[in-house]
Amino acid sequence: MIKTTLLNAVQAGAAQIQHFFNGPFKISNKEGINNLVTEADHAAEKAIIDVIQADYPDHFILSEETGELKTDSEFKWIIDPIDGTVNFANGIPLCCVSIGIEKEGQMVMGAVYNPFMNELFFAQKGFGASLNDKKISVSNKTEVIKSCLVTGFPYTYLDAPNGPIQVFEKLVRKGIPVRRLGSAAIDLCWVAAGRFDGFYEHNLQAWDSAAGFLLVEEAGGKVTDFKGDHYSPYQPHIIATNGKIHDELLKVVNGGNV
Repeated sequence: MIKTTLLNAVQAGAAQIQHFFNGPFKISNKEGINNLVTEADHAAEKAIIDVIQADYPDHFILSEETGELKTDSEFKWIIDPIDGTVNFANGIPLCCVSIGIEKEGQMVMGAVYNPFMNELFFAQKGFGASLNDKKISVSNKTEVIKSCLVTGFPYTYLDAPNGPIQVFEKLVRKGIPVRRLGSAAIDLCWVAAGRFDGFYEHNLQAWDSAAGFLLVEEAGGKVTDFKGDHYSPYQPHIIATNGKIHDELLKVVNGGNV
């Protein structure tokens, strides 16, 4: 039942995204530079929450725009109504709905849906990961130098010591392809599907990674923080890989050489 609700919720959010895409909609800016929120974000979020609360009115909800709707439930839904809002606002179809479900503090289910590519990623703890109902798994690359990586840049502290720019420069100067899609949820899904061999980012929120990190793990990959410790979506740093390049990429992100 909860899986059905999850899939219905991502579909409801995606319908709103498609409705507004490339059309006139209101755009405002939250705190910081290029921290956009659109009329479509709010519409998608409302559609998603309406679906969840119709079936599970007592469940805890954490959503990017609304914040926390607290209850005493053991279940928490972590929602990003549009991951990749800047892409969406500019008519770039690399954006998605992302929803993760926690039970007693452990991520147990997640779905990420990009309706423009008709790609629905789903994972359940202990049951693997899928793309459009077909099982997916991470890549088999064993060296960072031969890998295709993906990252994202925050809009602040880019010049921090060993920060996003320095790590990026170190990798690309070695000829390693590092992409920047503009949606952390899609980045993680594409690691899970073996399209990328690794992903790292210096500053994410829980709704950016809640579903995606479970997808990577269930597809056979590895996800940690920058210390190499067990990943929690409630801290900002993430490295997600096929597992085979994880230790090497971790070293690079922490100041080592390729």
